Amino acid sequence: MIQSFFGSFDYYSWILLPLIIFFSRVVDVSLGTLRHVFISKGFRQIVPVLGFFEILIWIIVVGQIMKNLNNFACYLAFAGGFAAGTYVGLLIEERLALGLQVIRIITNQNCDNLLEDLKKGNHGVTVVDAQGAVGPVKMIFTIIKRKNVQQVVHLIRKHNPTAFYSIEDIKDISQGVFTAKRPRNFASIRKMFPIKAK
Repeated sequence: MIQSFFGSFDYYSWILLPLIIFFSRVVDVSLGTLRHVFISKGFRQIVPVLGFFEILIWIIVVGQIMKNLNNFACYLAFAGGFAAGTYVGLLIEERLALGLQVIRIITNQNCDNLLEDLKKGNHGVTVVDAQGAVGPVKMIFTIIKRKNVQQVVHLIRKHNPTAFYSIEDIKDISQGVFTAKRPRNFASIRKMFPIKAK
C-alpha cells in the first residue's frame, strides 16, 4: 500500500513546483527590495533592469500558481518565498553598503584627537561651537561613505566614548572630502582570481 502511494505521488506538483516557486519568489522579491533601496540612494540607471527581471519572474510564478489553484503547497511556497526574499534582499543591500551617511557628533570633551584621526582617514569634518543643556559643546559633522561608518564609530568610541552621535542617510551631495578609493592595478586583480600555472 505504501509502495502504491509513493508510486502514484505527484512529486512535481507537490515538491518540485513549490520549490521552484519558493526560490523564484526569493529572487524576485530580493530584486524588488534592492530596487527600492537603489531608488532611495539615487542609483537610477540600474533600477529599470532590476524592475524588468523582477516583474518577469513574478509573472512566470503567478502563471504557475494560476495553473495549480488547488495546490496549497504552491501558496505556502509563494508566501514563504516572499518572506525569505525580503530578508535576503536586505542582507545583500547591507553587504553592498551603498550610499552616503552623515554622522553628527556632540561632545563636551576635548575632541582634538578625534578630529586628527578623522582627518588622517581623509574624512571631511565641520566643527561648530554650540550650547548644550549643561554647557558648551562641540558639534562635529562628517559625511562619509556607508562602508566607512563602523570605522568612524570606532574612532568616536576610542577618543570620546561619552559623546552623543547620530547617523542618517543622505541622498546626494555637491562636493566634499571622502576616503580615497584604493587604486586597482593588475596585480590586485590577479590576487582576486589566482591562476595556477600548468
